[in-house]
Amino acid sequence: MLDHVSITVANLYNAELFYDAVFSALNVVKVGSDHADAWIGYGERSNREHPERSYFSVRLGPRPEDAPRRHYCFKAATRAQVDAFWQAGLLHGGRDNGAPGVRDYHPTYYAAFLLDPDGNRIEAVCHTQA
Repeated sequence: MLDHVSITVANLYNAELFYDAVFSALNVVKVGSDHADAWIGYGERSNREHPERSYFSVRLGPRPEDAPRRHYCFKAATRAQVDAFWQAGLLHGGRDNGAPGVRDYHPTYYAAFLLDPDGNRIEAVCHTQA
């Protein structure tokens, strides 16, 4: 459903360490970064030939406004990837916002929640028993 998401962070270096780690756990590659232009990109930009792709952009800017229910959720192929995402985030400056586990959204909704170093709420979810 999402084509791309862009967020802002107060410290690009800390954000890069954090997002490199959590996206590595989900097998999402960093596709570019330019500290002079203050951005980092992950995933793949969609285009006419590949509309199914998704892209996540991190830019230097004001800290996110307080929006307690807003968050960004990333697909995980396995529950082990959800676990690895959560551990990687904690090891790289993130804060726990919900340990890995089955949620009540549906019987196989397995997810973990983190706050990135700037307070952006992120989630990884696996919808299968895998």
